[in-house]
Amino acid sequence: MIDPADPNQLSQLLHRHRIDLKKSLGQNFLVDPPLRDRIVEAAGVSSEDEVLDVGAGAGTLTVALAQRCRRLVAVELDHRFIPVLREVVGDLHNVEIVQSDILRLDQARQFPNGGHIVAGNIPYNLETPPRPRRLSLVVQKEVAERWTASGGASLATVAVQVFATANFRFTIPASAFTPAPRVDSACVVLEVREQPAVSVDDLDAFFRLVEAVFQFRRKQLGGALGRISGIGSTSAGARLRDSGIDPERRPQTLTLTEWEAVYRNFNRGPSR
Repeated sequence: MIDPADPNQLSQLLHRHRIDLKKSLGQNFLVDPPLRDRIVEAAGVSSEDEVLDVGAGAGTLTVALAQRCRRLVAVELDHRFIPVLREVVGDLHNVEIVQSDILRLDQARQFPNGGHIVAGNIPYNLETPPRPRRLSLVVQKEVAERWTASGGASLATVAVQVFATANFRFTIPASAFTPAPRVDSACVVLEVREQPAVSVDDLDAFFRLVEAVFQFRRKQLGGALGRISGIGSTSAGARLRDSGIDPERRPQTLTLTEWEAVYRNFNRGPSR
């Protein structure tokens, strides 16, 4: 069986299919079999699982995951890699190859009951059910550190932590890829929550408020929320104190529970 994690085999495979990697599509392929196996191990796949391989590329994760699971759907946007994947997976009858943008894939059709495992190297939308139960993703190390920060370091951190518990597993050096990217990557595992971690009446409105506040991330919360809500910093500070939040704090210091309190106090408009 072809192993695309082996640099020599990958080089021959790409040459055979006359493929040059495109940096614009983030095509940096892992060429370190032990690290690839650690990523697959982190996904925690069992023989009864269904797996979604996001951005399958040349099949580096695909071949290893397929040997562990009941069914695997390998999704790849670049049409040039579809014949590559067909060659790599060979006689693995549990693999389905789909050419698609992952954000346009009808996942409810592919996984109507949810509970599947996602593995890959690009972000994934958790807002729309049916949701997977776990994601094992390879992302830039800086992104992984933000996702797993103890506080709400960014809008992305809040969004990830609302839907999942994020765990930083290990660093993947740039030298493990070809062509080598400029920064290191990391394997991060997201254990998806059965229900969002905040109890609000409108998640879209909640995230819009969080995004608006982070536009003023260097300002104190009282001033930022005073401008956003139109009530001024004094009234905004009073609302924050009512929720037990110091108005002099910065947005990135808030916990999910505090973000929920901010939403409840400031999504109601200017009147008290």
